[in-house]
Amino acid sequence: MNNESINLKKLANCIRFLSIDAVQKANSGHPGMPMGMADIVTVLFKDHLVFDPKDPNWINRDRFIVSNGHGSMLLYASLFLSGYRGIKLNDIKNFRQLGSPTAGHPEYKAIEGIETTTGPLSQGLSNAVGIALAERLLNKKFGDKLIDHKTYVFAGDGCLMEGLSHEACSFAGHINLSNLIVFFDDNSISIDGPTNLSVSDNHIKRFNAYGWNTFKINGHNFKEISNAIIKAKLSKKPCLICCKTKIGYGSPNKESSASSHGSPLGEEEVSLTRKKLNWNFPPFTIPKNLIEQWRSFSRRNKKNKDRWNRKFKEKNNNKKINDYFNNKISNEINKKIHEFKFFHFRKKTNCATRKASEMSLEIFTNYFNNLIGGSADLTGSNNTKPKNLKTISKNKFDGNYIYYGVREHAMAGIMNGISLHSKIRPYGGTFLVFTDYCRPSIRLAALMNLPVIYVMTHDSIGLGEDGPTHQPVEHLASLRSIPNLNVIRPCDTIETIEAWQNALENTKTPTVIVLSRQNMPLVRNNLSNKNLLERGAYTIVDYKKYHATILASGSEVHIALDSSKKLKKIGVNVRVVSFPSWELFNKQTAAYQRKILGNAEIFGIEAGIINGWEKYIKKEENFIGMKSFGLSGPYKDLYKHFGITSDKMSLLIKKILK
Repeated sequence: MNNESINLKKLANCIRFLSIDAVQKANSGHPGMPMGMADIVTVLFKDHLVFDPKDPNWINRDRFIVSNGHGSMLLYASLFLSGYRGIKLNDIKNFRQLGSPTAGHPEYKAIEGIETTTGPLSQGLSNAVGIALAERLLNKKFGDKLIDHKTYVFAGDGCLMEGLSHEACSFAGHINLSNLIVFFDDNSISIDGPTNLSVSDNHIKRFNAYGWNTFKINGHNFKEISNAIIKAKLSKKPCLICCKTKIGYGSPNKESSASSHGSPLGEEEVSLTRKKLNWNFPPFTIPKNLIEQWRSFSRRNKKNKDRWNRKFKEKNNNKKINDYFNNKISNEINKKIHEFKFFHFRKKTNCATRKASEMSLEIFTNYFNNLIGGSADLTGSNNTKPKNLKTISKNKFDGNYIYYGVREHAMAGIMNGISLHSKIRPYGGTFLVFTDYCRPSIRLAALMNLPVIYVMTHDSIGLGEDGPTHQPVEHLASLRSIPNLNVIRPCDTIETIEAWQNALENTKTPTVIVLSRQNMPLVRNNLSNKNLLERGAYTIVDYKKYHATILASGSEVHIALDSSKKLKKIGVNVRVVSFPSWELFNKQTAAYQRKILGNAEIFGIEAGIINGWEKYIKKEENFIGMKSFGLSGPYKDLYKHFGITSDKMSLLIKKILK
């Protein structure tokens, strides 16, 4: 081993022993992956990664993502050694402790330099595809001198076993994201033991079939690592670098063993590992000369960064970028929204809310240049592509609409990545029932406060003949249970544009806009410049003296209104509340909530299960909805079959009030 390799090994051992010591002190964690990939991350940071620890949010930095997030100590150690301001040695010492930014798995924004939350395997990989795509879109918009960077990903066997990896990497190859470089930690070990217990894929052939370039290297040979990165940076295709590594590298008894994956090595084994790797320093001690070298790595980027700063400060470039990322609803947009409302109020538009969504998008996409749409092979059904949007395709990144194909999970993960990159606002559509495929990524969007917008159509048994496999019953309740996720189910054309307005104004919460297949009448009975939907619930029919209140969302609001009219004829005054969003309503003052819920018997109607409505409707028998899966048939017949009608609601109210 020459002097350079000896020095690199010492630099890599800084990663190894910070990881070993942190996991040992916490008595919890995953030392094996950081020990196995330390050589690769050292070469990457030293000679290739474009970054500036003093400006961690620089838009043209390379992105580094640890998709195999259980190896979080590799990332924390790299950031600490490189001099990122948000992480101190005490944070390393407090790994996995309550209140520490060094959580068990990396959490976005907990420390500057963590590009995304990872841990659920392959999520980071799909995010990286979105980040790389966002870079290509902005590169096309602003040119090489302002936006031109790589996205590097560490991924393990588990990441590549997950079905999400197929969806995301297939898409990346199809669209040819040549700025994406993935390091596969090919250590042949999973939690259960050798990977040959469960998988025998040829990843080289697999990724070649996707249209990627592939390389196979020894993950502990510094020259091979660096040469592979150089080739990958010059590649005209996305690249997979298969790195043959040893999990738990350097541990005399646990190297290349599943026992090093997810447990501390143990004091005795730590001591033996120190001896084998000639690391004669106490826990959490990094020699001054080594940490100084690590801290110097980013200096090679200074000239590049200075050139970029000069280019960015040119008046025209500064203004172009700031204008592109401007997400404010201007007075001009507000005027267009009011004109839209006035037109449809006067016309009494009767249409599916998915169509109303498309009409709304025709306005917003004219003003929001950074609004990037898409659908998982349901563009015509989701109504997600207004006429003014242009398709993004292979090597053609000047568009603003993505055909994701039948890749719902990848769509959601990629949208997270697009949102993570900068202030681009992605939205994507599929059927509401297929949120089951998207849910892991939706949950992470909520956890990361990403303002991603999901357009979920065909929202109930109202989709009709496709039957119970496609009719969402439990999905509204499931989505509403996710913290920090706004679920909005508008009842007509006016509420639909208000839903979009609310989603676009919200910069820290993802939004699911839930839309109907079937036509729905316009129920708004007074025109207002205010966005009534943003309060989550409001009265459509009100009385000073009343006997009951009906809460309803979406396509059931007009059923509630019809019931109220019928009961009025027999002297029973029933208020009707349109209730498009629990989350928005729950943010209102207690006084407003009491005003809306009223002081009389409360009833509810929604073509879904009751779960969650109990907070507002105290008696289960006061709710009309679904208690089973749906059936195949015309939607009007289905509503009658399941008793979701104004007649049933009227009979129920009369019965309870007696």
